[in-house]
Amino acid sequence: MWVMDGAAPVVARTLDIGANGVSLLLNESVPNGRRGKVTFEMYFDGISHIVTAQASVIHCIFSSSGFKAGLQFSNLDMATMTVISRFMR
Repeated sequence: MWVMDGAAPVVARTLDIGANGVSLLLNESVPNGRRGKVTFEMYFDGISHIVTAQASVIHCIFSSSGFKAGLQFSNLDMATMTVISRFMR
C-alpha cells in the first residue's frame, strides 16, 4: 500500500525491493518528488514481516500493466533495515 502525504491510500503491487527503495506497480501516475508512506509484507524464514517506511517517488513510468514507480526510502529505522537486508540474502 502507498499513502502519499495528504492523500488516500492506494493499493499497489510490489515489483522489486532493494536496500534503498522499492518498485511499485500502480494504476495511476504519481509525480516525482511526492512523499509518503509505503507498507508491504515480506515473507521469509517461515515468518511474515510487515514493513512500513517513509519514501519519495524518484521516477514513474507508464508500462503495459500500469505505472511503475520507483520509491527511495528515507530515515529507515534499524529494525526495518534488518528485515530488508535479511530478505535480500
